[in-house]
Amino acid sequence: MYEETTHGLKVIVVPEYLEEHSRPAEGHYVWAYHITIQNCSDKPVQLMNRYWKIIDARGRVQEVRGAGVVGEQPVLEPGEEYSYTSGCPLETSSGLMLGAYEMATDGGENFDVSVPAFSLDTPNAQHSLH
Repeated sequence: MYEETTHGLKVIVVPEYLEEHSRPAEGHYVWAYHITIQNCSDKPVQLMNRYWKIIDARGRVQEVRGAGVVGEQPVLEPGEEYSYTSGCPLETSSGLMLGAYEMATDGGENFDVSVPAFSLDTPNAQHSLH
């Protein structure tokens, strides 16, 4: 489990290797990542956009930007949390993801919340944050 708090918003990430969707002999490895965002601040916020930086074991970098997460732009009231699951394929047996969420307040203030860097490793890989 990986977690980081920015501006009173805690992001918790739990990656999971999906062996049943992976084909190592073909260089196809798949992970799910389960994310929970907890609003520990005193104001409501809305998740507007996401940014991901994905780095595989060969150092290849992919950047992904888009509106919301899994088709949603959730509003989190103080004390609420939002959870979702998404996935990431790689051509290598390990990698690294990190990112940020652009959040907005009712008052029109926009700010970024960090998603902690988390390691994508197959069960037999050496488990270390790259």
